Amino acid sequence: MESLPAVPGVGRVPAEPGVFVGRTHELARLESVVAGSGGRAVVVAVHGLGGVGKSTLAARFAELHTDRFSLAWWATADSPAAIETGLGELAAALAPETAVLPSEQRVELGVRWLATHEDWLLVLDNVTSPQDVADLLSRVRTGTVVITSRQRSGWRTVETVPLDVLTANEAVQLLTRIVRSEWPDADLAGADRLCRELGWLPLAVEQAATYLAQTRTSPAGYLDLLARFPARMFTATAEGGDAQRTMARVWHVTLDRLADTPAAGQVLRQLAWFAPDGIPRDLLTGEVGEPELSEALGRLAAYSMVTLTGNTVAVHRLVQAVTRTPDPTDPHRQPADIATARDNTATFLSTALPDLDPDTPANWPAYRMVLPHARALLEHTTPDTDTIQTSHLLNELGLYVEGQGDVGTAIGYLIRARDSYQRLYGPDHRATLASRNNLASTYESAGDLGRAIPLYEATLADYERVLGPDHPNTLSSRNNLAAAYQAAGDLGRAIPLFEATLADYERVLGPDHPDTLSSRNNLAYAYQAMGDLGRAIPLYEANLADSERVLGPDHPDTLSSRNNLAYAYQAMGDLGRAIPLYEANLADSERVLGPDHPTTRIIRSNLDSARSS
Repeated sequence: MESLPAVPGVGRVPAEPGVFVGRTHELARLESVVAGSGGRAVVVAVHGLGGVGKSTLAARFAELHTDRFSLAWWATADSPAAIETGLGELAAALAPETAVLPSEQRVELGVRWLATHEDWLLVLDNVTSPQDVADLLSRVRTGTVVITSRQRSGWRTVETVPLDVLTANEAVQLLTRIVRSEWPDADLAGADRLCRELGWLPLAVEQAATYLAQTRTSPAGYLDLLARFPARMFTATAEGGDAQRTMARVWHVTLDRLADTPAAGQVLRQLAWFAPDGIPRDLLTGEVGEPELSEALGRLAAYSMVTLTGNTVAVHRLVQAVTRTPDPTDPHRQPADIATARDNTATFLSTALPDLDPDTPANWPAYRMVLPHARALLEHTTPDTDTIQTSHLLNELGLYVEGQGDVGTAIGYLIRARDSYQRLYGPDHRATLASRNNLASTYESAGDLGRAIPLYEATLADYERVLGPDHPNTLSSRNNLAAAYQAAGDLGRAIPLFEATLADYERVLGPDHPDTLSSRNNLAYAYQAMGDLGRAIPLYEANLADSERVLGPDHPDTLSSRNNLAYAYQAMGDLGRAIPLYEANLADSERVLGPDHPTTRIIRSNLDSARSS
């Protein structure tokens, strides 16, 4: 066969898809590599996530360069046997009389033809491992081999072209052109949002576009179906479509290939509940041991299922969506396994916040690390699946975001925490009572005293009944109720309650306890609100000195106490003491809390007011 030239008209390349968009850079890269071959063999591996369009790119390249190659041959290459089949079919296409030969001889004839001819293109599509093609590549000296593979690593002796998702504009263009080819007057409002939800993955966009066109569904309608029936939509195929080319099936095949690393599927199910980007590896170490975790992440990265950057992991949002969608027919997505991964994620995130004080700036990095991943978990779960750890996470994050000024989000988290604690623990458990108190406090922060005060009153009554009048939680609840009365303008009830609570704090916890300091500050503020600066200012001054001594000058409570004292000086007309204190406190608050923190903004506003007096 070595002496036979390419037979005119012989070739096998899949038809180019009806719609092709983007990939200008990748096509130029392929062109550059081939053009610079100098007559030598050129081998290029296009690698990327399943569904990203590797085969489509290879087909487009072949179509654009039909005049360059004397023969273009496409071989499915997902196994050594498939590669041999493709080479044997090449031999039979070039010399039909060889079709009667044993397959081993036909394979050898196909390889020998490639080794002795020039100007051919061989596409090896969907190669599982570089080792599967190593023997073939070692024998070719001329020609062009384009490999497509999900395998990112191992291509040490060949050129590589990494393939990522489409740009946002390209994804919308792809969807629009596919839909309009069958439904010219389609209203595609919301196409950008749909493509964003699909993570701009070509296969997902193509699958959605075909569905829209055939069912006359709007982008918003498809998103609704995806939210309500994810398992069905991830496997939906158009009339006459290829059931193997769906999002769920493509990644099923990838995980089948990772069967030799059992922890890979386990770790991927865990990752599915986090935010797509910036997942700290430290949050995953509880799922499997460190050696197994590193191996699993390495294998997932090799198949482009995840991206590893430093100490963080990223996952395509659609890989996550499919992975966390139960399917009893898919061994990688068994309902019980997915539920276990969900609950473990709540545990890992909750454990990362071990009763930290959300008002202490030193703890904020931990909260900032956890927050985006907790939001993702909570967005993709329902309250009826919340565990104790989920409830703890909701409560902690509610307190943190409330302190950062995001009161609306805090209320949502704390309502869900209260309801989950009540369902899991009952109405009288300490955690349930604490969550009710926290929710009332956040209502107060939002200015909703109509909800805050009745909830405070009911919670205080239950605290006194369950824990007794001197329990610290009871004292805190009583102090909060007094503050709410003051906020409502009812100083007649607020001040006596503050005074009694402060006396109890000093007796039960001692004069230097942080809660005692807070209670004393609240009483001084109530005296000031009543116009009694003669009692307010000495109490503020003493309390500030104690706060600086006990908590330190940079603690948020100290900053608030200093602001209150400056405000009292201002109210007394003593701007000579008020303004310098405001100025120093503002500088400290900007340094410690940041320029946009609610406390910083209050201090800045008070300083502006004092300067304009």
